[in-house]
Amino acid sequence: MKHFVGITITILIAITFSFSFLQSVPGNDKTSMKLDANSWPNVVMPENLNFVDERVPLEYFDVKEALDRELLAVANWHSRTFLLIKRANRWFPMIERILKKNNIPEDFKYLAVAESGLINDVSPVGARGVWQFMEKTAIEYGLEVNKNVDERYHLEKATEAACRYLQKSYDKFGSWALVAASYNMGSSALKRRMLAQRQDDYWNLALNTETGRYLYRILAIKLILENPIDYGYKLKPSDLYPIIETRVVTIDSSITNYADFAISQKSTYKMLKYFNPWLRLRGLENPQKKKYLILFPKENARKPVY
Repeated sequence: MKHFVGITITILIAITFSFSFLQSVPGNDKTSMKLDANSWPNVVMPENLNFVDERVPLEYFDVKEALDRELLAVANWHSRTFLLIKRANRWFPMIERILKKNNIPEDFKYLAVAESGLINDVSPVGARGVWQFMEKTAIEYGLEVNKNVDERYHLEKATEAACRYLQKSYDKFGSWALVAASYNMGSSALKRRMLAQRQDDYWNLALNTETGRYLYRILAIKLILENPIDYGYKLKPSDLYPIIETRVVTIDSSITNYADFAISQKSTYKMLKYFNPWLRLRGLENPQKKKYLILFPKENARKPVY
């Protein structure tokens, strides 16, 4: 008991000292400690909103509040959202081209943003790349994954694989909103939920927290990236990350050392890894003489004009 009383007195003294210190810091008066709502990006709730060709029923309180939550989260995570806008300028043109070629709606480029923030991320469960493929699924949809090469990190090929997954899912569900949900939780798990609840509409399904928030997060990203000024994000064209022009080197043999190979191409190991993150080791074992296309920046492309 004495020990407990001693700890209590110590805590009270510490709290009193901390409060006195805060009061003595210039500007820490009651007025300046108030949160200025005008310094936060506005959350603009649209009157009408579609995901692809499906109307989002914003008249439902639960749908509107779920979107509001994700808009607040994305709009006010300032550093991340600025980076999303900057990166999108570099990577969206490639993603859009591949989606269009495969007849996948352009809105799914925002799914890639929700998955990874447009970087080659690694999830706690081992999903990798911009599209966050698990190894088994990546191989199933035609990506090479082994100790030498991991095409989950190959944005162009991974986007092609994602298109195949999305189309197969659409053939199964007939709804792009459900396709997005299935990408997050898996087709089989989603189908079980639909059968158990006797619902075939994403907006009427009770799902786990992650999948329940998933499409709303995609919609929030779509709204902000399409209308950044409306949400307080004012960037100049020079602020955006430019597309870097590249050249292709075709190889059909092993590469003993990537650093030496890069130097032979008048480049560096760093640039080789930046443009070819799917090359995983320090060299390439290629006994089957498989053809690979390796990218390097064009001459002077490392110094783009912003």
